[in-house]
Amino acid sequence: MQPDQIKALIQANIPESEVQVGVDGSHINLVVVSDAFRGITPVKKQQMVYAALSEQIADGSIHAVHMKTLTPEQWQQQQ
Repeated sequence: MQPDQIKALIQANIPESEVQVGVDGSHINLVVVSDAFRGITPVKKQQMVYAALSEQIADGSIHAVHMKTLTPEQWQQQQ
């Protein structure tokens, strides 16, 4: 999959998110920043991202996902 396709899938499921995508074959590295992550657990954040990519994971076009899920404030602190 192309990075733009992955970014579009995530942004369609997590509105107003900022997404950075790195692709290495079927392995995906993501940084997803969104207000939607405010007040929820890290596991819930990951579940939201996995839900956006569930079809691609099921059909094998995405094999592995490494992600950072951050609120805008957390993102600012890391910069």
